[in-house]
Amino acid sequence: MKPPYRFFIVTGEPSGDFLASKLMTALSLATQGEAEFQGVGGENMTAQGLDSLFPIADLSVMGLVEVLPRLPLILKRLDQTLAAIERFRPHAIITVDSWGFTGRLARALKRKGSTVPRIHYVAPMVWAWKEGRSKSVARHVHRLLTLFPNEPPYFQKHGLDTLCVGHPVIESGADGGDAEAFRHRHGLSADTPLLAVLPGSRPGEIKRLLPVFEQAVARIAATHPGLVALLPTVDTVASSVTHAVADWPVPTLVLRGLAEKYDAFAAARAGMAASGTVALELAMARLPHVVAYKMNPVTVAMARRLFKITYINLSNLLLDRMAVPELLQEDCTPERLADEVLSLMEEGDRRRQQIDDLDEAMRRLGQGGASPSQRAAQAVLEMVTR
Repeated sequence: MKPPYRFFIVTGEPSGDFLASKLMTALSLATQGEAEFQGVGGENMTAQGLDSLFPIADLSVMGLVEVLPRLPLILKRLDQTLAAIERFRPHAIITVDSWGFTGRLARALKRKGSTVPRIHYVAPMVWAWKEGRSKSVARHVHRLLTLFPNEPPYFQKHGLDTLCVGHPVIESGADGGDAEAFRHRHGLSADTPLLAVLPGSRPGEIKRLLPVFEQAVARIAATHPGLVALLPTVDTVASSVTHAVADWPVPTLVLRGLAEKYDAFAAARAGMAASGTVALELAMARLPHVVAYKMNPVTVAMARRLFKITYINLSNLLLDRMAVPELLQEDCTPERLADEVLSLMEEGDRRRQQIDDLDEAMRRLGQGGASPSQRAAQAVLEMVTR
């Protein structure tokens, strides 16, 4: 007999995969193990028992210009997803982040007349740009679960049932890494300088950022002899990353899995990262870091006209100040990256101040409160049991 609760859950990128995996765990616990999942996800959802309909790498693309060449494949994957939902007959359809794809899915389901509850987890950042999207979200989903407390009013004013459940990064375990075990496991002495390098989880991010990060690492190594780069990665880009760093100027460890990543954070002296959810994990780990990003120039020109925010890093947004350096586009150079990272590697006021700022950002995000994924699971089950 099939379990009484069937959930079709879809995400399109690794950050959503992490959130969705936490939600799957919470739903399994809340239903005493009587939950069945189908859908689209990555390695973390696979670890929770999901057999993904197709690789999320097919959907993991960001930017207006970048999407266009992938559009035929994205539309093909949309048709596959709709067909799978019809076969599975779920009690709820849960879409997680990636509104570019999941929004298409929600609109298509509404056009087909689907009455299955549609729950979207992670609100589009309408407070940053295109506030009009809030009305579109309200028309096409039945309930919205947000990560940040400022978000519900943007959607509630359009009549959408919206709840803030908090950000699962605070239950990620990013603050629980074991530095000593990591060094022992990889044969690294206690005085070997370690640098966390996180160039992103999308192929486009890897292509644009990794060469810049490589040159920055070389400059840092010039003043820190024996430097080892730690490069946590995910399934979607693991092979391309491993190939790209084979000839790096310093020893480089390509790492897989959350446990390895969080142990690396604990062992590292500082980090450089693509802007995104991983920056919150670095903040949770209290690892001083710099964020960087590069996109297609046409996409950037359009975004600069549309965005309403001063910062792109989530810690900076939570604090409303530049606690973490942001090196974007023309500022994303090896020289600037190396200078910023070197200043954070040195013991002193700047390093201590950033750690204090990261602690404050995590408190504002809800650290010390109830589990966000458990709150999200209860919100899903309320919709199902109605």
